[in-house]
Amino acid sequence: MAKEATLQVRMDADLKEQAEELYRKLGTSFAEAVRIFARQSVQEKAMPFVIHLAEQDTDKRIGIAKGEFVTPDDIDKYNDEIEDMFGGG
Repeated sequence: MAKEATLQVRMDADLKEQAEELYRKLGTSFAEAVRIFARQSVQEKAMPFVIHLAEQDTDKRIGIAKGEFVTPDDIDKYNDEIEDMFGGG
């Protein structure tokens, strides 16, 4: 069995809570996400994502990226007609 080590990280309490909630919703834990990050970093011999500095130009965002996407209640209203149009019915 491999030896285990403990990692302690200081971070903002709100950020920690948000990360824990996110990973809980994804069906895992924050600790497991850190282990995955470490494994992936070692495998790729790099950060497992691109780090860059970019201006946050929210004026160029549309729809869901701007938080404006809303699913209409009647989204499935025309499914049968669409299926007929494309020969699926």
